[in-house]
Amino acid sequence: MITKDMLVADIVKEIPKSADIFRNNRIDFCCGGQIPLSGAVNDKSESLDTLLEEINSLQTNSAGEGLDVQYLDNASLINYIQNKYHIPLREEMKNLTPYVTKVARVHGERHPELVEIKEVFTALKNELLDHTQDEDDNVFPLVINYTHTPTEDLRSQLQPHIDELETEHENAGNALKRLRELTHDFTPPMDACGTYRLVFSRLEQLEKDTFNHVHLENNVLFKRF
Repeated sequence: MITKDMLVADIVKEIPKSADIFRNNRIDFCCGGQIPLSGAVNDKSESLDTLLEEINSLQTNSAGEGLDVQYLDNASLINYIQNKYHIPLREEMKNLTPYVTKVARVHGERHPELVEIKEVFTALKNELLDHTQDEDDNVFPLVINYTHTPTEDLRSQLQPHIDELETEHENAGNALKRLRELTHDFTPPMDACGTYRLVFSRLEQLEKDTFNHVHLENNVLFKRF
């Protein structure tokens, strides 16, 4: 049974689908997830009792379903993160960029917020691509090495990387929050064309995937160290 005193990040570890409830209620479960549910309720969220009811209902309905990734060993969890998030992220950024650019160019005069959306998206894209490449090339191999040989020297090498990655995660979260503000919760205007609507829909999916991705790293993998 989920209670009001449980940390938000721990609730998502226990019931992964609760991430959708938190996201819909503007509750940060990744970078800001180290607070109790009772302290996370805000003026844009449902009441504490309603949130508890929804989350505990999820727990009942999802019993026995899916892969509980918090119990994967480090190598398996890293493999899961790379295949579930890193590879699809690179593909999505490549495919989404032309649409974001086109919409800003065609509709930016009537909707000047699209120009800032393009700027924020471009900065976020560059940071996330560099970030995931650094993880794959440097940090994850160091994690595996430390897992097999847990020396103090390797731990001292690993910790600054984790600190830097968590800071970058927070920066990405701030960029996504700005995108949500600029898009009015990813709601296109009445006169939006199909491509316009496509961009907003895929930006919303990017937010969801990135929050889930960051949660797995911050609150599951990195927390082990």
